[in-house]
Amino acid sequence: MSLSMYQASVPVLIHNLKALSAILKKGADHAKARGLDPAVLVNARLFPDMFPLARQVQIATDMAKGGAARLAGVEIPSFPDTESSFPELQERLTRTIAFLKSIKPAQLEGSEQREVNLQMRMGAVSFTGQYYLLSWVMPNVYFHVTTAYNILRHNGVELGKWDFLGKAPGANIKAGKPAKKPAKKRAPRKA
Repeated sequence: MSLSMYQASVPVLIHNLKALSAILKKGADHAKARGLDPAVLVNARLFPDMFPLARQVQIATDMAKGGAARLAGVEIPSFPDTESSFPELQERLTRTIAFLKSIKPAQLEGSEQREVNLQMRMGAVSFTGQYYLLSWVMPNVYFHVTTAYNILRHNGVELGKWDFLGKAPGANIKAGKPAKKPAKKRAPRKA
């Protein structure tokens, strides 16, 4: 069974944005528990020449909705980049996820060969749909979600790998004790 463009895009994008939403919730909870102005975290950066947390979320959502829309051949929803609080960022994620859920598998059929043209600062860039998804959209979403995670983690929010990964669709996770590792067999000692 081959993986469709829909399976490789929409569910994966939704999963990552839901994980980002949970990460932002932990950021908001951290600010509240410590009496911090949430705007400090929303405007935090890893380095002065990098975008702040709010912009990382905006770009991650722009990449997700833009990628899905271009592959589906529909208009990209336009969101003004004005979010300056955790609730506003959560609302942006909610709207983006709702848009992604509106995309149907049939809309992406054949999109692996669809030509996608982007105008960027460096000039015009063209992709086939498959390369656009795999070498542009997904890496950008992962980069900006990872950077948002790192900004909050750097600022003391208790986050771990499972927060970033989120509850993986299709994973059958059983709570309880970890499985015992099998004992290593040792070669018999020579006398």
